[in-house]
Amino acid sequence: MSRTLLGGGAGRNVGLIVALTVLCVVGIATAGERFASIDNLMTILRYAAVIGVLSIGMTFVITGGGIDLSVGSLVGLSSVWASTLATQTMAENTHWAVMVFTALAVGALAGVVNGVLIAYGKVVAFIATLAMMVAARGLAEIIANRQTQLVEVDSFLDVFRADVLGISVLVWIFVLVAAAGWFLLNRTTFGRRTLAVGGNPEAARLAGIKVQRHTVYLYALSGLTAGIAGLMMLARTTSGSSTHGLYYELEAIAAVVVGGTLLAGGRGTIVGTVFGVLIFATLTNVFVQNNLSTSAQGVARGVIIVVAVLLQQQFAARSRRT
Repeated sequence: MSRTLLGGGAGRNVGLIVALTVLCVVGIATAGERFASIDNLMTILRYAAVIGVLSIGMTFVITGGGIDLSVGSLVGLSSVWASTLATQTMAENTHWAVMVFTALAVGALAGVVNGVLIAYGKVVAFIATLAMMVAARGLAEIIANRQTQLVEVDSFLDVFRADVLGISVLVWIFVLVAAAGWFLLNRTTFGRRTLAVGGNPEAARLAGIKVQRHTVYLYALSGLTAGIAGLMMLARTTSGSSTHGLYYELEAIAAVVVGGTLLAGGRGTIVGTVFGVLIFATLTNVFVQNNLSTSAQGVARGVIIVVAVLLQQQFAARSRRT
């Protein structure tokens, strides 16, 4: 029984906790008080929050057997669209929620376009989302005229840059999105259908699941989380820019894979994704605290991803034998 547990989700989570603990020990040993301070912990969590929200949406897409390369560009596009002069003027005249609605609508609509192309247009997910990645980044540059747009709606900044119980609102947003994602994946029909579609689309179709429509929902959800992440970037940087979210899609995919979600689909874990995000955020912080190069950091990230994929294959082979 213990072997079964260690070979399943509990065992993977224990491994992730051990990896995170080791990173923390290394950080304390090499950077001491600078790493172990409360301020640095908050820095790690704030950095993890944006990638974390993106990773929750990515978990659903990958669990459903897909991939979304466009989320980083959608962060930039939603942040730019929500910070245009027209949007901010409307927000000042009415309510800061206008900016929130704009960012969420842009992200969700782009996600729907991805889903429709993939589900009904039969375009391979890699190609469809790659095209959206390029197009969204280009549209963001056109709208912003390659300039950074400052956020001047004070009421928006007052809300999203505030602290609640000493913790940044951005971190609380990540916690809420992760909790909602866990509930949706593990306790609802939507989650069970996602697992079924990712595991065997044809069997899911024969079981009565509308696979094409569900695929659209998954990409809309991924786009929605990109819109949320765009809002968080607006608050964190007080500006909208077409460069926001650059390469974030790669970080999100890496966190999801390291967390234990199968790239082939059919198995996903929100808890594992959260740990994956924290591991990479902590790794980045350790390298920054020790003034190590980004090149070395990239090598370390690559090694972690390869090890995670190899472990996935081992767990998959063990589950097939049992």
